[in-house]
Amino acid sequence: MFVATLDGIFKYPDIPEEYEPYVQFKATIEKREVKDGDDLAILSISGTDSHHVLFLDSYNNIREIEKELKDADAKINHTTLKIIGGHL
Repeated sequence: MFVATLDGIFKYPDIPEEYEPYVQFKATIEKREVKDGDDLAILSISGTDSHHVLFLDSYNNIREIEKELKDADAKINHTTLKIIGGHL
């Protein structure tokens, strides 16, 4: 199992360019249009060059995020869990 660690929480217009393909991929999966006001959490997946994007308005609680990551064979680290929990 991989560990997901927070790279940052951003408003959509402020995300670093390197994360844009991951954001667009996740938006396509969720069939959503990305808006300037969207809050995004970008997670780095240990042992890979991949990132996992969370549109924070898509979740009611941290358990939903934990389940999504578990389905992707990842576990969120404790510090990241607390930070994201404070933004939900």
